[in-house]
Amino acid sequence: MSRSPLHDRHAELGARFVDFGGWEMPVQYESVLAEHKAVRESVGVFDVTHLGRLSVSGPGATEALRSVFTNDAGRYEPGRTHYTMLLNQNGGILDDVVVWRWDENDYWVMPNAANVEVVASAIRENREVAVTDLQPETVMLAIQGPQAPELFESLFGDRPRRFRTFEAGSLRGAGTGYTGETGGEMCVEADQAQEVLDRILAAGAVPCGLGARDTLRLEAGLALWGSDIDAGTTPLEAGLDFAVDWDHDFPGREALEEQREAGVDRRLAGLVMEERGIPRHGYAVRSGSSRGQVTSGNLSPILDMGIALAYFTPPVEVGAEAEVEIRGKWLKARVANPPFHR
Repeated sequence: MSRSPLHDRHAELGARFVDFGGWEMPVQYESVLAEHKAVRESVGVFDVTHLGRLSVSGPGATEALRSVFTNDAGRYEPGRTHYTMLLNQNGGILDDVVVWRWDENDYWVMPNAANVEVVASAIRENREVAVTDLQPETVMLAIQGPQAPELFESLFGDRPRRFRTFEAGSLRGAGTGYTGETGGEMCVEADQAQEVLDRILAAGAVPCGLGARDTLRLEAGLALWGSDIDAGTTPLEAGLDFAVDWDHDFPGREALEEQREAGVDRRLAGLVMEERGIPRHGYAVRSGSSRGQVTSGNLSPILDMGIALAYFTPPVEVGAEAEVEIRGKWLKARVANPPFHR
């Protein structure tokens, strides 16, 4: 199992660890609730070194990414980031990734931990480009929360702008994240990582684990690959068609166009519990004649009630009454439009 170069420092900070995509990563320090609230109210820092980091460069880099992913990389000028997906021929999501564009033909592609090789192989198959795995020599940190911009500025001399890249000496990052809060993510050389982390902690950031990252992303209504989206779900079913550009060819486009014309027979929707109960992955849901299943669910620390993402067949309207089967009882809920934490 892989470990972050910061593993020992996390242990000193009291981290509990969990296997995540083949990586032993901190799941929590003090508590998931405390870390969640720190990010919503002030600022937290996450080690997200398990995430893939592929450098894609060379004269054919832009065309390589255009030919592989749903979003058209050529539409985003250097200094911009964007969200995109790799599909199979049936339109199913093999991975969802974030792309940072540094220069005309210089990109970083960020796959999910379990899908690094799948994404790297797809890029290499399409064009003669240099694809370099940055994971072995780097650490990835995410600083998130309403006070994150001030912390970035005080330590690194600049505030990350939303969906824009930045450089501060040897640090490279972008105004991206997976919590629904402001802040950014940055990549640092492994031998500098502990010093950088300690500076961030000394500036007031709370160390946070993947447990809080999951409750934060759920409150923000962000899909998780492997739970809410996978090779059996399409961007149209998951409500991710904003990341599909139809002006270029990509794997699965034909199947996706057919589905767009015919209409989806199921759709991912948000749920808020109206009775006490916590919806969990796999729980049955219903709303009128619609039936479905929870894909992600938990207690919202901010709302103090259960929330979930679930697929309904046929799709349901926001505001519709719904029910979730929890421990043999059907409990009342309503269909909601994420994010839940407004």
